[in-house]
Amino acid sequence: MGMLETGIKGRQEEVVTEELLAKNIGSGRVKVFATAMMIALMEKTAVLSVEPYLEEGQNTVGTGINVSHCSATPVGMKVWAETELVEIDRRRLVFKVAAYDECGLIGEGTHERFIIDMDRFQTKASQKAESIGHF
Repeated sequence: MGMLETGIKGRQEEVVTEELLAKNIGSGRVKVFATAMMIALMEKTAVLSVEPYLEEGQNTVGTGINVSHCSATPVGMKVWAETELVEIDRRRLVFKVAAYDECGLIGEGTHERFIIDMDRFQTKASQKAESIGHF
């Protein structure tokens, strides 16, 4: 396991399928790659990029995202996200994020994640449900 440090990069790609279209996830009426799905790909890329550097039992959760989606991508086209860890403040991680399709840049911005202890985090979330009678 290496050290968690700024400069760590990630890249993940996928093909835009019917289920990733704005029209089919309820975020619009058009047959293009949904903004929410672009953000999900950015998050996944950030998660996977730092996972090898975390301690046993730790992972990260998304706490903020600020991105623009500047170009529409039709079904069948390849898209990918690239991330770079640019700031570490104790458990707070800030990533520069960007997404592309085969014609160029489609979105960019910043994404913030926090390092959590998975067991503690899950217990706290479960207690929230129990507190209002959901089990």
